[in-house]
Amino acid sequence: MTRRQTSGPAPGAPAGLRERKKQRTREALLRAALGLFAAQGYDSTTVDEIADAVEVSQRTFFRYFANKEAAAFAVQDAIEARFLVELRQRPAAETPFEAMRRSILIAWNTVPEAAGSDETAELRIRTYRMIESTPSLLAAHMRRSVGLERQTTLVIAEREGLDPEADPRPRVAVAAFAGVMRLTGQLWSGRQDGGLEALGELTELHLDHLGPALSERWRAA
Repeated sequence: MTRRQTSGPAPGAPAGLRERKKQRTREALLRAALGLFAAQGYDSTTVDEIADAVEVSQRTFFRYFANKEAAAFAVQDAIEARFLVELRQRPAAETPFEAMRRSILIAWNTVPEAAGSDETAELRIRTYRMIESTPSLLAAHMRRSVGLERQTTLVIAEREGLDPEADPRPRVAVAAFAGVMRLTGQLWSGRQDGGLEALGELTELHLDHLGPALSERWRAA
C-alpha cells in the first residue's frame, strides 16, 4: 500500500523565513561590528565581543564573515559590486569617464540599502574614517582598491571593444578615475560634518574637474 504524502507548507515558505532570519542576524552582526570598531577601535575589538553583542556564538559570526576585516569592508564590498553592475549597464554612447562617474554616484546612493539600515549607513561613514586612520585597514583598503581597478579596467575595455593588454587607455582612464576617488575619500573623511550628500558633492566636483585639469592650461589670464 502506497503511503499518501501529506501536504506541507507552501513551497519556499520555510526557506524564505530562514533567509530573512539569516539576513537579520548578518545585519545585527554588522551593526555590532561597525559600532564596536567606531567606539573602541578596530584592533581593540575581538570577534568574541562582536558575537557577544548580538548574543550569538563565535561560530555563528564566522558563518557570515571570514574575519574582522570582512566585516569592516562588508558594506564597501556591496557598494563596489553595485558600481560594477551599474558600469556594465551604462549606455554605450557614454564616454568611459561619464559611465564611471554616473555608476559611482548611483552606487554611493545605495549605502543605506547595502548597509541594511540608515543607522548602519551612518556607522559605515564612521567606519570609512576609521579605515583611513588604521594602518592595517588602510593597507587592506589599498590592496582591495587595486583589485577593483583591475576589474573596472576589464569592464571599460569590454565596453569600448579594446584589449587592455594591447591598448593602455582603459588602464590609464581607470587609474585617473581611481586617483580622484581616493582624493575625494580622503577629503571627505577629514570633514567632521560630512555625510553621504557631502561625499556625493565632493565626488562630482572633483570628477568634473578631471578633464579640464588634464587637457587645459591652468595659468590665470
